[in-house]
Amino acid sequence: MTTTKDAPATPNTGTRHLTLAIIALAMGGFGIGTTEFTMMGLLPEVEHGLGIGTPEAGHLISAYALGVVVGAPVLAAVGAKLPRKYLALGLMLFFSLANFSSFLAPDYGTMLVSRFAAGLPHGAFFGVAAVIASSLVAPTKRGWAISMVMAGLTVSNVIGVPFGTWLGQSFGWRLLFLLVGVIGIATMAMLWKFVPFQKPHADASIRRELAALKRLQVWLAVLIGVVGFGGFFATYTYIAHTMTSVAGIPAEWLPLVVALYGVGMVVGNIVGGRIADKSVMGTIYWVLPGVAVALVVYAVAVHWPWSAYVMVFVVGAAGSMLVPALQTRLLDASPGAPSLASSLNHAALNVANALGAFLGGLVIAWGWGYVAPALVGAVLAVLGLGVALLSGAVERRRPLAG
Repeated sequence: MTTTKDAPATPNTGTRHLTLAIIALAMGGFGIGTTEFTMMGLLPEVEHGLGIGTPEAGHLISAYALGVVVGAPVLAAVGAKLPRKYLALGLMLFFSLANFSSFLAPDYGTMLVSRFAAGLPHGAFFGVAAVIASSLVAPTKRGWAISMVMAGLTVSNVIGVPFGTWLGQSFGWRLLFLLVGVIGIATMAMLWKFVPFQKPHADASIRRELAALKRLQVWLAVLIGVVGFGGFFATYTYIAHTMTSVAGIPAEWLPLVVALYGVGMVVGNIVGGRIADKSVMGTIYWVLPGVAVALVVYAVAVHWPWSAYVMVFVVGAAGSMLVPALQTRLLDASPGAPSLASSLNHAALNVANALGAFLGGLVIAWGWGYVAPALVGAVLAVLGLGVALLSGAVERRRPLAG
């Protein structure tokens, strides 16, 4: 397995300081996850507040995802020569200001622009955070370190998203963005205090980072994320409507639904990090069929409240198990450009977000009902497995460079 050629952590970085550094990085993921996923649970409130329909509200989610896709490679490459601590701080400042602008946005058009802007630093932040975390531990623990950073994103679905959903339903959906902006500022304080300074790689440059885009395995890993994870978002984007209209769960119980989804994501992320340290591609080969099966069962089980609750947890766990493996795969595929390669994982997941939201909305618009997006997602997971098998076949003929 290849390793990233990062500057080592400062010599006096002990276990306690390492833990606090990873918590600081995870805290940024907590804020990002809160703003990204709470929007899905507040779609009815957003529709009413802005006077728009469900498809238009879905476009706000797609705009954020598009911002991630554009910002991830661009900001990671532009920031290649910056010390990673300073890059993380700058990205979190950008993120906070963009969310404050969403809080103040007066109409749908302005909100659309502000959500796009808020998405720009998302992927680059996770990319640099993953590289920082993996540089602080032994190579055999990279999957664990990355999963701990990603834990902020998954824990947000247990705490931040339910709280944000309750806050938005009770006191106004715009308060979500004020909350996230404050979390972003608090994250900056934690990053400044606990993340060790590391000099950028001596050869760091925009050209060096962009060289990752020439590698076939990088693009195959991105495609696995785009296609394979699309089903997760096709299902999650319309979870509020599915739970209330199909399962018959009262709207006031939606915070519990998204909390269960979040608990599943936490469990899946932790398990995924551990098994990725044993076999990156093996994890991908097993998880994608599991996602497909989970989504098919979900499509049936969602007709009854008790089984809907169970499958919400299962789908959250199954999908999140894939993320640490994909992140590690991209680091392995481009060791000379770790920041950009790592950020591409989140670009891929947000293309999956946009793709899932679009395809889910499409089958709903065709009159197939709110269960249909899960079945579309199962097909996408199977297609993602096909891409993974192709990537493995290519690697057997041309092993990854060290």
